[in-house]
Amino acid sequence: MNKIICSLLFVIFSFSLSLSAQSVYSLDSCRSMALENNKSLKMAEQEIEAANYNKKSAFANYLPSLGVSGTYLHNTKDIALVSESQLAGIGNSLSSMGNTIGSLVGSISPTLGGALAPALQGLNEIPDALREATTLDIHNMFIGTVTITQPIYMGGKIVAYNNITKYASEIAVQMKESEVKDILYKIDQAYWQVVSLVAKKEMAESYVELLQNLSRDVNDMFEVGVATKSDELTVAVKLNESQIALTKVTDGLTLSKMLLAQLCGLPIESQFSLEDESKQITLSGKHNEIDIETVFKMRPEIRSLELATGIYKNKEKVALAEMLPHAAFIANYAVTNPHVFDGFQKKFSGMCSFGVNLSIPVWNWGKDYYKVKAAKAEFKRANFKLDEAKEMVELQVNQASFKVKEANKTLMMTVANLDKAQENLNNAKEGYKEGVLTTQNVLEAQTAWLKAESEKIDAEIGVKLTEVYLNKVTGNKN
Repeated sequence: MNKIICSLLFVIFSFSLSLSAQSVYSLDSCRSMALENNKSLKMAEQEIEAANYNKKSAFANYLPSLGVSGTYLHNTKDIALVSESQLAGIGNSLSSMGNTIGSLVGSISPTLGGALAPALQGLNEIPDALREATTLDIHNMFIGTVTITQPIYMGGKIVAYNNITKYASEIAVQMKESEVKDILYKIDQAYWQVVSLVAKKEMAESYVELLQNLSRDVNDMFEVGVATKSDELTVAVKLNESQIALTKVTDGLTLSKMLLAQLCGLPIESQFSLEDESKQITLSGKHNEIDIETVFKMRPEIRSLELATGIYKNKEKVALAEMLPHAAFIANYAVTNPHVFDGFQKKFSGMCSFGVNLSIPVWNWGKDYYKVKAAKAEFKRANFKLDEAKEMVELQVNQASFKVKEANKTLMMTVANLDKAQENLNNAKEGYKEGVLTTQNVLEAQTAWLKAESEKIDAEIGVKLTEVYLNKVTGNKN
């Protein structure tokens, strides 16, 4: 017996330790965990990083660019500056001239003619020497260039691109801000849903306990013949229904905690409790007048659309830049092998060149003009979309404000109904004890009390959720 008692005490002690080891999270801690672990938020941060890199890339267009290129060419033929027919004509002319000179000199002085004969024969070798001198070997060519280009005027395209990337970077920040607010809204919804179900579970447990006590009383009264079998069965049915309702609430609470754990980045099987489970739900009850212009500034979606209109305006400038002259300073150094800077030589040599490139579009069948018109149409569409979004936001704010007021009125009515249901239940219990009321009357009073208590809990959470939604649509994080 002592061993059994010790074992039971050990089990109870271990269970108490496990309960005390459960984490207790506040709404702020749930929000922090969600923002830290949410993958959509991490993707939004990468979008910001990419947008910042694009902005730096666009700024680089203001600066000079340096390019290096190299080329190797293998050609199957050489360059001949003098054709074979020309060389043949030169050879015939030189041979005829040599024969004429030799005959003339030989007729005057045979000795002098004999002395000039070797020189005159050398005239026949001139075509071969000329062929070799005028044939350029380009079988293997190497070309290298280094070019520096500095834009001078590009029709405003570079400025417009920089503005576009700046707006895109700001849009990425606003999209992250929108993602943050969506996450906080989901966390608040899940948090207060769990708090609501905890309260409903406690209510269901107290109702089951109430019916169990009533069932024992009815059983005792049946034993002494004061109550009927029908009373006993009626209470038993109600007790079974309350136990089923308790099971449903318990399962719903478990699933809601799993959802909250998933949003916070915790394992879905985590055991935890919430700070507001053991507290009386506090309601602000104060709602300041809403300035719609301030709301527009606080809403990331509106700010994103305003930035988008700036992007489309600069796209119009980019399209217009294609119709304007472009000017750029160019400095170039080119090296080749073979080169012709000092005759034709098979070695590397190069030269520098400087200049300004001017490009003026003249006619392209209206292609660029139509691009400008299309960009203007997109800019107007973006403005219409912004106006439409502002109208929708204003409608959202008005609806949310109305729902908050409606939820507060509903809460006031449920509190009054609960007071009446509690008073009715107390009277029913007293009447039952005095024998002037039946079991059915008590059960009806208990059912009315259960409904009133449940409606009060729903109304309290409803006020909280409508306030959360109002904060979301007005752009507040609180």
